[in-house]
Amino acid sequence: MENRTPAHRLFLIGSAASSAMSPGLWGPVFEELGSSWTYEAWDVPAGQDMSGVRAAMLEADVVAANVTMPHKQWAAGTADTVTGPVRLSGASNLLVRDGRRLNAHNTDITAVVELLGGRHQRHALMLGAGGAARATLVALAGLADRVTITDKDLLASQQLVDLAASLGMEAAAVSWAESRDHAPGASLIVNATPLGKGIDDEPAWGQSQLSPDAFVYDFVYAGHTTATIASAKAQGLAYADGWDHLRAQAAAMIPILGLAPETGTLLGRTLTHIRADG
Repeated sequence: MENRTPAHRLFLIGSAASSAMSPGLWGPVFEELGSSWTYEAWDVPAGQDMSGVRAAMLEADVVAANVTMPHKQWAAGTADTVTGPVRLSGASNLLVRDGRRLNAHNTDITAVVELLGGRHQRHALMLGAGGAARATLVALAGLADRVTITDKDLLASQQLVDLAASLGMEAAAVSWAESRDHAPGASLIVNATPLGKGIDDEPAWGQSQLSPDAFVYDFVYAGHTTATIASAKAQGLAYADGWDHLRAQAAAMIPILGLAPETGTLLGRTLTHIRADG
């Protein structure tokens, strides 16, 4: 695949973009496709004026940008057009340039829908209330009866409660300490915090035993197996880890960006190599 337009640059925008895996994933894939596209990390600290970021996104050589913590809600708000899932969640992880306009997508939602497989959830425990948690809630619409949310940002927790209620779920916000009391009875535990990136971090819910039918969804990927996933494995639970999510959300970008069908196979192969080297 050889691009015939001047647009060739893709970015990852986030506060710790340079330590993320996406550039190392997409770069080799574009090479194998014979594409001139490039993928760069763009570290943008929390609280920074984002007007310059938006202006840079509109340059003629830009194709698109993935957006990660803590800018997913900014991405949804700055876009000129948004998909239905972005409108519902208030978060976007993919901005695609269309002339002087930005179109917002959310492939996090697509990934969560795929990895959860349409299972009914009697009680979802959401650890974190940022863009990933918002995506998960939208993916759970019509599937979850009840959701309990915790985050160090109390306003973010309450906003997520309001979103869950608007999607027809019974929802409540609790403190981090209280959330651990809810873990043993939950059918779904979602770690949408950075907890687990450190090799000495404990499981996101603490040390308690979970319900035998619990599904653990961990957005964190690292060179080591996170304690959250290690505990899920030790308890014989079903799970999706951050690598699973990274693959699924990247694969969901393929039709949006008009990439060749073999891109999915190349993504899977490249991720396998990255994990083996890590």
